[in-house]
Amino acid sequence: MTIAVAVSRTNESLGEKQFPLMGIMVAFIFAAQMLNFPVAGGTSGHLLGGALAAIVLGPWAGMLVMTAVIAVQALLFQDGGLLVMGTNILNMGLITAMIGYGLYRIVSTSSRRTKLAVAGFAAWLSVMAGALATGIQLWMSGTSNLQAVVIAMLGVHTLIGIGEALITVAAQAFILRTRPD
Repeated sequence: MTIAVAVSRTNESLGEKQFPLMGIMVAFIFAAQMLNFPVAGGTSGHLLGGALAAIVLGPWAGMLVMTAVIAVQALLFQDGGLLVMGTNILNMGLITAMIGYGLYRIVSTSSRRTKLAVAGFAAWLSVMAGALATGIQLWMSGTSNLQAVVIAMLGVHTLIGIGEALITVAAQAFILRTRPD
């Protein structure tokens, strides 16, 4: 349902020239997500990109970009798997895009420095939220101890989130430098 709303809203809000940017964002995030870091309990951690996509393209287009990335990974590369594709879209796509865009939107009229700081924090926080949601879902499925899986997921994703924050700030700094306020 959320994806259907995102398609409709993206068609309404994005201009024809912005659709190629969505494709570029899909390719960039897809490539960044190919780096996987093992986490205890049979899961993995990697860069996500949802906050960056939502900050650059808007929340609805950001959700579609993340859905496309996750679907291609699951369908063509068996990364993540088909059985958990919906959960992966929720955790890595929808949650990260909502948090990233929501925090950034609060400071959208602020100074460049504030925008960059919040973009970095939003990227880090979105990674942590996605990891926490995954940990809770693993516990609810009965496959993991809550304390163990949350500590493992948040521990690894704290570092991944820092990398994601740096990438998001660098990309946003470039965009802000080339785009008039």
